Parts: sequence; C-alpha cells; structure tokens
Amino acid sequence: MILGISGSLLAQKPNQKYQYRIYPTQSEVKIDGVADEAVWQDAQVATDFFMVQPIDTSFARTRTEVQMTYDQQNIYILVKNFKPVPGSLVVESLRRDFSFNNNDNFLLFMDTFGDRTNGFSFGSNAAGAPWDGQQYDGASVNLSWDNRWFTAVKNDDEKWVWEAAIPFKSIRYKPGITEWGINFSRLELTVAEKSAWAPVPRQFPTASLAYTGVLVWDQPPPKPGANVSVIPYAAARLTRDFRKEGGYNRSYDVGGDVKIGITPSLNLDLTVNPDFSQVDVDVQQTNLDRFELFFPERRQFFLENADLFANFGYASIRPFFSRRIGLGVPILYGARLSGKLNQNWRVGVLNVQTAAQDSLPGNNFSVVAVQRQVFARSNVRLMMVNKDAIRYTPEANGAFSRYNRNIGGEFNLLSVNNRWLGKAMILKSFSPNRKGDDFAQAADLSYDNTNLSVQWQHEYVGSNYNAEVGYVPNAIRNGYFKINPGVKYLFFVKSNSLISHGPRLQTTLFWNKKLELTDNETFISYNLNFKSRATAFVWAATNYVRLLRPFDPTNSGREQLATGTEHRWKSTGFEFNSSPKRTFTYSLSGRFGGYYQNGERTNFSTTLGYRFQPYVALTLSSNYNNIQLPAPWNRVEYWLIGPRVDVTFRNNLFLTTFLQYNNQADNVNLNTRLQWRYKPASDLFIVYTDNYLPENFHVKTRALVIKFTYWWNV
Repeated sequence: MILGISGSLLAQKPNQKYQYRIYPTQSEVKIDGVADEAVWQDAQVATDFFMVQPIDTSFARTRTEVQMTYDQQNIYILVKNFKPVPGSLVVESLRRDFSFNNNDNFLLFMDTFGDRTNGFSFGSNAAGAPWDGQQYDGASVNLSWDNRWFTAVKNDDEKWVWEAAIPFKSIRYKPGITEWGINFSRLELTVAEKSAWAPVPRQFPTASLAYTGVLVWDQPPPKPGANVSVIPYAAARLTRDFRKEGGYNRSYDVGGDVKIGITPSLNLDLTVNPDFSQVDVDVQQTNLDRFELFFPERRQFFLENADLFANFGYASIRPFFSRRIGLGVPILYGARLSGKLNQNWRVGVLNVQTAAQDSLPGNNFSVVAVQRQVFARSNVRLMMVNKDAIRYTPEANGAFSRYNRNIGGEFNLLSVNNRWLGKAMILKSFSPNRKGDDFAQAADLSYDNTNLSVQWQHEYVGSNYNAEVGYVPNAIRNGYFKINPGVKYLFFVKSNSLISHGPRLQTTLFWNKKLELTDNETFISYNLNFKSRATAFVWAATNYVRLLRPFDPTNSGREQLATGTEHRWKSTGFEFNSSPKRTFTYSLSGRFGGYYQNGERTNFSTTLGYRFQPYVALTLSSNYNNIQLPAPWNRVEYWLIGPRVDVTFRNNLFLTTFLQYNNQADNVNLNTRLQWRYKPASDLFIVYTDNYLPENFHVKTRALVIKFTYWWNV
C-alpha cells in the first residue's frame, strides 16, 4: 500500500493531453453574451465534453463550446451551452454564488500556479447569476471570496451563452509560466447530467484541480502592472434596545480597505476602522449539543487566501478562527500579506489590533503561516498564532488572559489522482499557568475509488492545550483521545431511475486521559442516489455518553445531569432530498429514538422551496424537536422555523427577507436586506433587522443600517 501511495504522489498529471491554446485579440471584446467579435471566428473551440455523472465512461449528451482569448488587461471567455430540450431552463434565481446542484450552470476552474492545489473559479448559471471563488486544497472553492470582473448571459430556445472578462488584476498567478491548469464544467439539470472538458472520475467534483487540462499561452500572460485597489465604505446605523430606557441611537462610520498587488501572486491587504457589521444574518440552529456551534467567516478582510490561515488543523481542532477577532469589540486596524512567493512557497502574515472595552483589554493578534509544496500536490505547513493583551493589568483585566500562543506544523497529503488524501498535525500552546500536556496531535488518511471509500482519523488534545484564537469545542473534555474510522461502498446499477446504492459505516469514540471510554457513536446508513439527482438514505445509530461536567439535556437553563452519569440510547432516521430540476423542491429528514436519562427524542426537519424562475425563490425551513424526559424536565418542544424570500430583480439587485422563529432562544428575528451592486465589487446595502419576543411579538431590538462600498482601482 505504501508503494501505491508513493507512486501516486509522483505520477504525471492525469489530463496533460487535454490542451487549449489561447491567443491574444487585437480588437475590443464587448461583454454582452453575443459572439459578434471577429476574434471568436478564429479562437480554438473546446468541445466534446465528457460525462462525469451519472456515468463517467462516455461523452456528454449535451453540447458545449468554449472559446478564450486575452489582451493586456483581461482574460475573455465565451461559452455556448446548447440546450438538450428547446427552451429548457432550471435556475433558482439571479442570486450571486448560487447553489451548484440546484442550477443549470457553467463553471471555469483555473490552476494559475501550476501546483494543482490552488486557483480560481468563475462561472454563471443559465439566467446570468455570477459565481466566483478562490480554490484551495485541490478541490474546495471559497465562495465568500469576491473580486472585480464582468459577466453577461444571453438566452434563447437553442442555447444560453455566457461571456466574461476576468481582469489579470483580479486574480493571482505565477509570472513567466506559459501553462496553467484549466477545466470547464457544465451541469444540465433537464437531463441530470454533469460534464467536463477534461474527464473527471464521477466520485470527485469537477472542481478537482488534479484533473485539469492545460491552458497553453502563446507567451507568458501579461503582468498586471500597478495593482492597487482602494475600497472605502461609509455606514450609518439607527438602533434601539426596547428593553432599556431611551430612544434611538445613531452612529456613523467611515473606513476602508486597500489591496496592493506586491507581485502577480502576492497580495497585501490593509484595513483601517473596518466595518464588520453583518449585512447577512447567520442561520440559527437548535442547540442540543454540549459543545460550541460553528459559524463560518464572512468578513471580506479575512477571505483572500483564507485557507492558509483557516484550514490549518481540523474542523474540531483549529488553532486560528478569525471570528474570535473583533468579537463584540471594535477593530482599529489590520494588515494581511498572503499569496505565493514562488512555485513551491506560500506565505500568510496577519496582524490586527482591537480596542479596549470595559474590563476587556485591547488585544493584538498576529498570525504567520508558511506552506511548502512537496511531491506533486502535497504540502507542509507551519503556523504561529499570537494573542497579546495591550496595557494589561491584573487588577483591571485579571478575568482575561494576558497572552495565548500556538505553534504547529502539519503535512497535507494529496495524491496526483486525488484518491489518497490525508493530514498529520501537531500543535503546542503557551498560556499563563497552563503548562505541561499543552499540545494536540491529529492525523487522518482516506482512500476513494469509484466504489469504495475508506477513512481513518484520530485526535489527541492535552488537558492544558489552549487555543483562545482558535476553535476547539472538544477541549472542554479536559484532555481526550479520539478515533473516527469509516467505510462506504457503492453499487452502480443499470436502472431507469437509480444510479447507485450502498452502505456506510462510521464510528466515533472518545477516551479520557485514563483511557476510560467517555463517548461512542456508531452510525450505519444505506444510501440511494437517483438519476434525477435526488438522494435518500436511512440510518441507525447507538450512543454512549459519560458526562464530563454538568449538562442540561434541553439546553434551556433547567436542572443539570450530574458529572459522571452514564447514558445510552439507540436511534434511527431517514433523509430524502428531491430532484433539483423541478420548480418545487423539498427535503425531509426524521430522527426517532432514545436520549439522555432514558428519555426519548423525536426530530423532524423539512425544507420546502418554490421558484418563479429566475426572479423569485421562496424557501420554508423548519426543525421540530420533541424531547420526553423524566421530571424535572418532563416534555420539551423546540421549534425553529425560517421562511425566506429572495427577489432578484437583476443579477446586481437583490432583496432578501428572512424570518427566524426560535423558541429555544426565545426570539423571532426579521432581517430584510436590499443589495445593489451598482459596479463590479461595489455595493449599496440597506438592512433592516428586528428581534421580537415570540409570545406577543413585542419588539426587543431594532436596527437600520445603510452601507456604501466602492471598489476603486488606482
């Protein structure tokens, strides 16, 4: 097996023979979705796409034609997506960065560094909603990344045409090379077909940079020249807390960011008095867990090359989690340097200063991350995270830590054909009065082929390991060992409705420092994948928990179960997700079985959607929990209901209204947001937010925010 992994680390790129040759244009290209420029008569045509799903052994049934050219400022792409059924169209709305699986779409994936690990993605759905993201870890796309580019779509009964201009200043690339990795992906929901220009095995996403073909330049791409962007903002807020005496509070802020291209592949971000007010509300969750919930980062300053900082470690062991910075306190200023130094080296350096507030001291946050590529696609990373309190005094700030530091390294395994993936990581923390057993170690390895997926993961977190700027929810266990093995198998069948089916088995076990079992969940499911792209599975699980600290099983502030008590239960459930090609879509899930203290828990979740293509999308999400426990808890019911209306007047003008009723949090939240993207990457937001008491709908808090941003290329 070791020889097999070693060979796959060093093998040649699988799709090297698929090459697209790009040449410059001497005339202006107008981005209007109409192929009437002379350059499109001569540019090479990439066609004969390969089917990826439902099967990956034939050419696609839908015809796609791609052409590209460039000038000194932009890369241009023109795509003709011919329709399998005249007039067919499946889209949710004109909302930016749409859900891939729910829209007819075309996407471009570019490996601009030639490392088959990092790159950029651009695209559109069939109605003209744009998509852009930064690629990392070989196949993942960070859609929170946003930049300045131009796009247009034209539709008729025969085809939809996408045309775009991507400025060289908006992407990062290695200067001087004449070959980039590239692939084109098409999803056509009318016939439930996903296809790609360079073939991709069906168990992998078409975003996989391991399977890109080659974009061959006739000469090295032009350097972007002076690349400085100034992004100022102005915001006005009107807020009121109706639970307190007084009227409305008014506040005004100005500030902004500066982006400086040090080289075509290295970027410096600066920010002064950044506005990190949320213009998009977090989706609430019913919390029946003993541990902290995770919410993703959305703030623009932290997003470029975010994987260098945020992806070190695991989902449950992150030494750096940027949402810890500026949590309830203002950020005064910050700087980030990130990107490629050369073919093999990436670097990320971050420094942010927050203000003092009440008894909380001002804190300085610094992060240094270095990545070195090894073999064909794998890499080694080193990271240092430092948090220092400024002008700290024990008398005034004794409730807070004077400093916290983390240092660590990891090896990330990505094989050439993407079948072997893995990671090995070690971290050590430094904190006052927390010494000894202050490190964490974890590793995983997975293998995927068409039918079989096998994975192993383990963790150890010391009792004194401390990541105050990170996310380690299980650290409250005060030191633990964990293993998490799993296996999945798919049978592919010849059927009019079914593509594949098969079982999955996974178990998770935790031990304390005395090697006593504290948690175990063993989960088995049977999965069904339909040709319509609907999915379903049924499952059964067994659970064991020995509580490490007092815990209220309803998370409602009631009586707590005692430390050391043991709880066992069994449960079963199901989930079904309908085909996305219909205007009415739905997903259903249920959970039935035991719970803490020999209790019972029943859960139903539904998401219903209806779209009036392409302008209006209606969604209703609901989550119901019925918990039956002995006294003093007795019966507890939780409802989380979230209707949402997305109106997309154009692909640059959006109105979203989102209502969330959460009786566990005793809150009803209303959020209405109007966004006008009047120029690429420049926005006007008007956001209205109310929070109500559920029993009588009396207003608790109210806010109106108007925010203006402008992207100016110097």
